[in-house]
Amino acid sequence: MDKSKVRVLSKISVFVLVIVFIFDLSGYIRASTTDVNLGSANNFAILAGSTITNTGSSVINGNVGLSPGSSITGFPPGLIHGTQYIADTTSIQAQTDLITAYNQAAGETPISTIPTELGGTTQIPGIYNSSSGTFGITGTLTLNAQGNSNAVFIFKTASTLITAGSSKIALINGAQACNIFWQVGSSATLGTNSIFDGNILALTSATLDTGANVYGRVLSRNGAVTLDTNVITPTICATQSSTSLGSGTTNTSGTTSTTPNLPNTGLAPQNTFPWNIVLPILAVIGLSFLYFYKRKQTI
Repeated sequence: MDKSKVRVLSKISVFVLVIVFIFDLSGYIRASTTDVNLGSANNFAILAGSTITNTGSSVINGNVGLSPGSSITGFPPGLIHGTQYIADTTSIQAQTDLITAYNQAAGETPISTIPTELGGTTQIPGIYNSSSGTFGITGTLTLNAQGNSNAVFIFKTASTLITAGSSKIALINGAQACNIFWQVGSSATLGTNSIFDGNILALTSATLDTGANVYGRVLSRNGAVTLDTNVITPTICATQSSTSLGSGTTNTSGTTSTTPNLPNTGLAPQNTFPWNIVLPILAVIGLSFLYFYKRKQTI
């Protein structure tokens, strides 16, 4: 082979190797986003600061906590398949852990700034905010875990999170609702008949319009959680063992109930070819071959 061609191929191989390394490193950084530790707040489907108010036949598949407020209304007609903890040591501790989790999520880096409107987009694991300080979902937001069932998504807003009616979040390639966190600087509002995945950590309040369903948790630090014919189902990651999220003990409301083991609603990771490993190896092999070939030509 002509020496000039060898030099050109060598430069191309080096360029390809560098590009592959950069993309692989970027993917590694995104995939290694730290999970947000909810502490004992993880044991709740709903946690609020001031009040929890329900209208209609909502179904809460987990524990409900309130602190420092003391008013939970609308159950019945709503159903709670769990225990109510009202201004007791359990709910106080959960609120303390929620503050810690909220601050952790707010401080996570590195951050990618993306458009306010998430509907119609596909996002991969990482930490996101928007220049406007808000997020909205109209239509479908797709979250792609790229075959990593432990992949974490963190969305941070300085003010609001608002989803449109009939909007939804689609989880693909191993993405799990338990690993999605929405740190909301003020209030979250979920539109009518929307389907929402992830854990809402709201500083102020959360409002679920008629028929909005959540696979995750609705956690409010200071304000109210307002419901209207909703279904809330906390999720446990596929890599974790299912555990009971309720003690079945009598609480301050004087009622006794037992929380069943929560269903694993996360998607199992799909079998994807490990290109992030194979491509760098092939590039190194190709570069080594060209190096030794060039060296042989000069001998």
